Amino acid sequence: MARILVVDDSLVDLRLASRLLEKIPDWEVTTARNGREGLEQVELEIPDLIVTDLKMPEMNGLELVEAIRNEYPLVPVVLMTAGGSETIAVTALEKGAASYVPKTELGSELIDTVERILASSNKRRKRRRLLNYLSSVSYVLDNDLDLISALVAEIRETVQERWIFDENESLRFASAVDEALTNAYFHGNLEVSSDLREEDPNAYHDLANTRRKVEPFRSRQIHVELNMSKEEVSITIVDQGSGFDPEALPDPTSPGYLERPSGRGVLLMRAFTDSIEFNPTGNAVTLRKKVNRQLNGDYIIDDTLETSE
Repeated sequence: MARILVVDDSLVDLRLASRLLEKIPDWEVTTARNGREGLEQVELEIPDLIVTDLKMPEMNGLELVEAIRNEYPLVPVVLMTAGGSETIAVTALEKGAASYVPKTELGSELIDTVERILASSNKRRKRRRLLNYLSSVSYVLDNDLDLISALVAEIRETVQERWIFDENESLRFASAVDEALTNAYFHGNLEVSSDLREEDPNAYHDLANTRRKVEPFRSRQIHVELNMSKEEVSITIVDQGSGFDPEALPDPTSPGYLERPSGRGVLLMRAFTDSIEFNPTGNAVTLRKKVNRQLNGDYIIDDTLETSE
């Protein structure tokens, strides 16, 4: 059952659009009389798609598109256009609306347009709808580099699909997470020193492969908790090693330190996030990155591109 919200201040057009959509048994249709009322309904229950007029009091269609784009970026919006709204419609499409239907053509085009958008990727639509409600997720990993790589890819996809960060910032955040997880694996659980890596990289990896098969290292795990809000994304990574003194951590920007392999991880974590915090025992690190909503508004949701074919 797909949920569709229709928003229009004209009672005649609101009834026309909603009755057309209600002809499809698998669609549940709700209505709102202006953008602000529509946004309030979205906050109560996120729909699968919104159909909205452009010219409305209190909050017009363009403002609604921008609000949905910022707060619920995975919900596609279809515009109902009328004479005199062409300029606003173009701006709304640039801001992220998925498609449009002229009000004079509602009877012949509205259902087809909505069907194309909903059917463009039914599985992804369900996943994206779930992602709107995802605020935190936890993982417990064994000492396995393949698992770490898979988790980094999953985190990157999650923050990008939910449109928390754009593609470039998603990659940068994932790179910081990768460094933190790799540190938890080598230096935390397996207690392999960075000094050995500088002296002999092969010996460094050989020792790690040996230790991951024997106790007490084999039983150690990496605990990961990802938290997402409208303002910030944070991830806490905890290993079960003996830890270190965070106060003794060298400054990776010091002269000559940049070229050392041991300085790369902390440097990238600092460069790609807004803050990193170690616990007193050094076996847990929290990375935080703020959400830039203005930046996100400059990008078009994938649904827009797919439905234009």
